[in-house]
Parts: sequence; structure tokens; C-alpha cells
Amino acid sequence: MVGLQGAGKSTWVARHLTGTHVVVSKDHWPRARRREVRQQRLVAELLAAGRSVVVDNTNPSPAERAPLVAAARAAGVPVRAVWLDTPPELSLARNEARAEPERVPPVGVLATRARFVPPSAEEGFDRVDVVR
Repeated sequence: MVGLQGAGKSTWVARHLTGTHVVVSKDHWPRARRREVRQQRLVAELLAAGRSVVVDNTNPSPAERAPLVAAARAAGVPVRAVWLDTPPELSLARNEARAEPERVPPVGVLATRARFVPPSAEEGFDRVDVVR
């Protein structure tokens, strides 16, 4: 999954992938240290076990998506990006409507937007789906 906080990624995952994929998200471990390392290890383990995985995080840049693409390639499975191309204003409004502690400070959404690069096949994805 790729998109700003409040873009609708978790809702999309719940509607389309929950029954067929294991959902992995750093949000599942809000107080854990080294969440990125933990996520990479879990994704690799699940893929090695033959499970389908969806990573429900913002994944805003190629550098942040690269370990996930590499894990899929190492497991010999296709890798797809689903980009929720939601207008930033709508993402900010949805985020603001969230209850604590799910709400991200607006500066966090804006920081993600500042480093956001749309996913592309050149990163190694077999497929990039854009949801508007």
C-alpha cells in the first residue's frame, strides 16, 4: 500500500484483501523499537511460508519501498503497489477526524507528502494500481 496518512489505505485493505492476505503494519506495534526491522523480518517469514502479505503503511518513497520489493523478489513472488491517490486536503481532513491515538499530527502528514514519490514499475513492481 502507498499513500498519505488518512488516504484510506486501511479501509481499502479491509474491503479488498483482509480475507486473502496477512496484514502487516508498523501501526500494529506503536511502542515497539525497531519497527522497520520487525516489519521486514515478519514480511520475509510470511512470504517464505507461502503466505500472501499486504503492508499497510504510507511507504512514501522508493527507498522505503525497496526492502519490501526485495523481500518479494527473494521469495519469488509477484509484487504489486496499490497507491491510494487521495488529495492531500482530504487525507488531512480524514486524519483530523480520527480519534486519538490514531490521529497523526498534521505536520506528520505534511512531512510524508513532502517526501512522497508515486510508485512505479521501475522500482521493481510487477504492477502498480492507482485508486482515486
